[in-house]
Amino acid sequence: MKSWMKKIIVSGALLLSFGAASLAPTTMAFAEDKVAPAVSAPAAAATPAEPVAAPVPNKGDTAWLLISTALVIMMTVPALALFYGGLVRTKNMLSVLMQCLVVFSLIMVLWAIYGYSIAFTEGNAFFGGFDRVFLAGMTPDSVAATFTKGVVIPEIAYMVFQAAFAAITVCLIVGSFVERVKFAAVLLFAVLWFTFSYLPIAHMVWFWPGPDAFTDAAAAEKATATAGWLFQKGALDFAGGTVVHINAAIAGLVGAYVIGKRVGYGKEPFKPHNLTLTMVGASLLWVGWFGFNAGSALEANGSAALAFANTLMATAAAVLSWIFAEWILKGKPSMLGGASGAVAGLVAVTPAAGYVGIMGSIIIGLIAGVLCLWGVTGLKKILKADDSLDVFGVHGVGGITGALLTGVFCSPSLGGTGIYDYVANAVAPEYDMMGQVMIQATAVGTTLLWSGVVAYISFKIVDMVVGLRVTEEEEREGLDISSHGETAYQM
Repeated sequence: MKSWMKKIIVSGALLLSFGAASLAPTTMAFAEDKVAPAVSAPAAAATPAEPVAAPVPNKGDTAWLLISTALVIMMTVPALALFYGGLVRTKNMLSVLMQCLVVFSLIMVLWAIYGYSIAFTEGNAFFGGFDRVFLAGMTPDSVAATFTKGVVIPEIAYMVFQAAFAAITVCLIVGSFVERVKFAAVLLFAVLWFTFSYLPIAHMVWFWPGPDAFTDAAAAEKATATAGWLFQKGALDFAGGTVVHINAAIAGLVGAYVIGKRVGYGKEPFKPHNLTLTMVGASLLWVGWFGFNAGSALEANGSAALAFANTLMATAAAVLSWIFAEWILKGKPSMLGGASGAVAGLVAVTPAAGYVGIMGSIIIGLIAGVLCLWGVTGLKKILKADDSLDVFGVHGVGGITGALLTGVFCSPSLGGTGIYDYVANAVAPEYDMMGQVMIQATAVGTTLLWSGVVAYISFKIVDMVVGLRVTEEEEREGLDISSHGETAYQM
């Protein structure tokens, strides 16, 4: 066995042991009601004389969630792979496809082994427990809560839906340092960052015990105390503005700094080799994103319809604002600009999809298109990093924009849904827009800091264990040949 492979195994074992030691004090014994609060709450209220039947998943909700999961999977393979692949040079096309495919597969397996458990079971405010390690106790009859009291979905469906989110998030990062990184380095980094950044951020933002636990004020306070740290603060992230886009974007930017610029960057042309593939990838991303956003409603209901409509309208608005701004500034609207504008709109509307009105989503898209154009031009020059495929410029700027504007356009006075009070079973009568924007800013700052620090440490560990960069000779030859021994196109 090669020495670098031994190092990977030893390092992985040490890191997982460290993680287990740090999380063990917060881990509780397995109990079905922790991951299926919608079942346990009604059961606890039942009397022996009048037994209450446990909720059963609705077939329509289940079908919609499984379809949405398939759409999110399509967003990585093939959509993201083609989008990224078309943007690199011919000699690196296959390396990008390989990184997306294999990282996706790696994260899927890790999700089943320990990822789902750490992200979505009760532990403390930052990490879940080990109750579902190896998916222990999960059966076709296990259920998970939705956002409606008394409504549940199969836990297996929820598990695979969230697995698709985790996988595409890690794959997004590779766009920042393509064309110069070792394949082994990508895989080892993926394990470290997924474990110590994606999982805790997902837990902090999205974990809660479910609506059935909110029976009265005292019960609500107790239930909220078991939720993730940012959920407790009231952060709104419908489908992943913080968890997915900001989380991945700052990690990619850190990687661009740590790994360094490509050989010849700023001196040689680095033109996309196939914008047709990039357009195909962007189009598939847009279609898949309906599962990403509308599926996050977890039910086939009005919330899903709202998220679907917002995903459509915000993205269309961002395409228009990007290309018209580009037209004014550069004299010509480009196909790459249109595709990038679509992704910018998709990213920005993600945290807001189920919370804002349709007119609000259009405004978010219009703003995001212009800001993300600045992100890949003006901001990129300020940062002076070789963020190869502008991951931070689009996903970072778009994610931050969407997260903050969610706090604005969630307001009922601007057509938003407001904040739902599960104790009163109604929308809260008062909405503090400035207060919610500050909460959103806290979530943004927490994600940037946490992910940035974890990414930096992870890259340094990877560099010590296997090294980050290929040699200059291998980089000039192209990673398709030097790393994988094959080419995308036969000359």
